[in-house]
Amino acid sequence: MAANIGMMDGAYFVGRGEILSWINNTLALNLQKVEEAANGAVACQLMDATHPGQVPMHKVSFEARSEYEMINNYKVLQDVFNKLKIQKYIEVAKLVKARPLDNLEFLQWLKRYCDSINGGVVSSSYDAVERRGSSKGGASASRKVAASGGAAAAAPRPAGESSSSGAAARPRSAVRRGSETTVRVGLKGASMSNGSASSSPQLEKEVQRLNEQVTELKLSVDSLEKERDFYFAKLRDIEILCQTPELATLPVVVAVQKILYAADDSPTVITEAQAVVATAAADDLQRSQDKTQTTTVTGAAEEPSTPPHTAIESGEMLEKHAL
Repeated sequence: MAANIGMMDGAYFVGRGEILSWINNTLALNLQKVEEAANGAVACQLMDATHPGQVPMHKVSFEARSEYEMINNYKVLQDVFNKLKIQKYIEVAKLVKARPLDNLEFLQWLKRYCDSINGGVVSSSYDAVERRGSSKGGASASRKVAASGGAAAAAPRPAGESSSSGAAARPRSAVRRGSETTVRVGLKGASMSNGSASSSPQLEKEVQRLNEQVTELKLSVDSLEKERDFYFAKLRDIEILCQTPELATLPVVVAVQKILYAADDSPTVITEAQAVVATAAADDLQRSQDKTQTTTVTGAAEEPSTPPHTAIESGEMLEKHAL
């Protein structure tokens, strides 16, 4: 099962476009951004498609907008996980904030799980629109999909085209390490060098393409920072373990600390660490051999010896025997 897949598993390298295509094709939806699944309703129906009849869809709300309503959807999802004995903790507090990376990672995990059940094949008898109709706002969501041209409209577009749902894409923000850079490009009032309005569609496409690039870069940066924090936390755990008084003087711990605290990437650092371990191993071997030799000599010295009888003692013994 995919319940406990690691952060470096291939599932977490599935792209946003593939995730959206999978959701739209499975559920007959037309999502354009992973954040649109933040209210938990999509996740509930994906589980319903994977395990038909296990999700009480009448308790799910596709109209959930407030955090309170979203949390109710995630409660339904967590109950389904518990019923199916899926050991997965849902980080609801993060998901309801509708941050792209958090929702992308959860959907990547969900896709991996769904793919592990029946090879990811949904029953041909499953009617996503009908099942969604029993949910609050489900019928409305289906009508919007039909009005927009169906789920096929959400398939990944070639490079240079946007996946934004509006004709004029809403500008997005790119955030990195606490500093915010906002890209805002307005079509209204844009001056044309040739004075012709015919270039407006081209400008609109360029704006959409740039906004798409900003979003992709932000996701990439967020992913790299999360991976950095993951490995930093591991190194910190190792450092704390090495600082334990009972272990701090062990040669292997000394070698690890030498690597941890190295000021540069010099190749001699690993050589020095290996030398520490090798020297300690040689000393242990020498002490073991010395101890073995000492034990052998001591044992030989303690063996009792029988002194030979002197000639006088032998004569006395013979005389007593004759009497």
